[in-house]
Amino acid sequence: MITRDDFQKIGLFDARVPRYTSYPPANHFNTQVGPSHMAQWLRAVPRGGHVSLYLHIPYCRRLCWFCACRTQGTATDRPLRPYLDQLLAELALVAAHLPADVRVSRVHLGGGTPTILPPDMLRELGAALRAFRPFTRTAQFSVEIDPTEVDAARLDALVEIGMTRASIGVQDFDPEVQQAIGRDQPFDLTRDVVAQLRARGVRSVNMDVLYGLPYQTRDSLTETMRKVLLIRPDRLAMYGYAHVPWVARRQVMIPEKALPDGEARLNLFETARRLMLWEGYREVGIDHFCLPEDGLALASEMGTLRRNFQGYTEENANALIALGASAISRFPQGYAQNVSASADYAAAISQGRLATARGHALSIDDLLRGGMIEELMCRFSIDVAGHARRFGMSVDEVTSLLVPLLSTCAAHLVVDGHQIELTGPARHLARIAAQTLDAYAAPGGRHSRAV
Repeated sequence: MITRDDFQKIGLFDARVPRYTSYPPANHFNTQVGPSHMAQWLRAVPRGGHVSLYLHIPYCRRLCWFCACRTQGTATDRPLRPYLDQLLAELALVAAHLPADVRVSRVHLGGGTPTILPPDMLRELGAALRAFRPFTRTAQFSVEIDPTEVDAARLDALVEIGMTRASIGVQDFDPEVQQAIGRDQPFDLTRDVVAQLRARGVRSVNMDVLYGLPYQTRDSLTETMRKVLLIRPDRLAMYGYAHVPWVARRQVMIPEKALPDGEARLNLFETARRLMLWEGYREVGIDHFCLPEDGLALASEMGTLRRNFQGYTEENANALIALGASAISRFPQGYAQNVSASADYAAAISQGRLATARGHALSIDDLLRGGMIEELMCRFSIDVAGHARRFGMSVDEVTSLLVPLLSTCAAHLVVDGHQIELTGPARHLARIAAQTLDAYAAPGGRHSRAV
């Protein structure tokens, strides 16, 4: 049985490791990948295949201090029209390279705050997406919604353009915590927005909650979770707050002395976890909880769960095509990220060229290590023989890459033939275990906490 002392010895409470939503992590991308790679990879999407689309809307009315996303504040709608025009132009550029018979199986509007767009712009964007390529019969359309920046007209527009899932950031409902992170979002408002979504036929609602926030206690998080569970979202993501002020300068507003330490963070997560399991949610991956009938829960049971830049997904598209400033696409051949600054993004699109500024072309070693890391993050296990077959290698060759994992986590692994598994509480070590497989890992790397 693994103990707190075991966690301490292996460094869980102090370790800073990537979240492994990609391999290699995005901080290892380079400028050797550019627009020509993006164009080539688009043309290589299989004919008759299907793709996911991610559209990044970087604008927010308020800049929450905890957030490390690529966003920018605006008090007016002035930048929204030109940015939407750029998105539509980029969509046309992508369409020119993509095979004609490719279909769309998933759309996600993220940000930033997608619901900052007025209803007419949302409808215009929806029409452009439908004209881009046909949607599959089971296509899903998800939108990140800020309850403080949405109204009935926007909700009507979103439903009209095909939204099937809403994703709502909660973070925490405690007033002291909200004040410390610069996010005022009353529970009643959040509950009412979800009720309006469900009244309009939106069948799936996701919520994000953060643990490890300033002034957060076991009692205050229990009260937040009680309120969240009254709403009963279909999915809950329990993310650890990543305090990375060297990446997101706004986080200097967060009082560091009020942040819980590593052991307290684990206690907070376990408090929320027990409440969700008590209410019938299924645990999925390292930080997701879903009702049994949710697609993620089913994918987890069937062993088809995947991981990408939005976290966990049941999607298995031929490519994830991302549009907008800073957006990251994923292809079998590699990753392609658009330029981050909105002015530079606008310049590229206005010149009629793809806005790719950096990325990473995947090697065979990347694909092997990335596959094992994804399997570890999704299923807490590694099928050594399966990876050997996939890459035409011997089991011994693959096992040689696992020596650091077997050494670091030996006492917490179950080895059954060519199957290696983290079980029970040892699953908290998944990110640390994944880093042992990371050929790009740098000691003392400036990442978020492992728990």
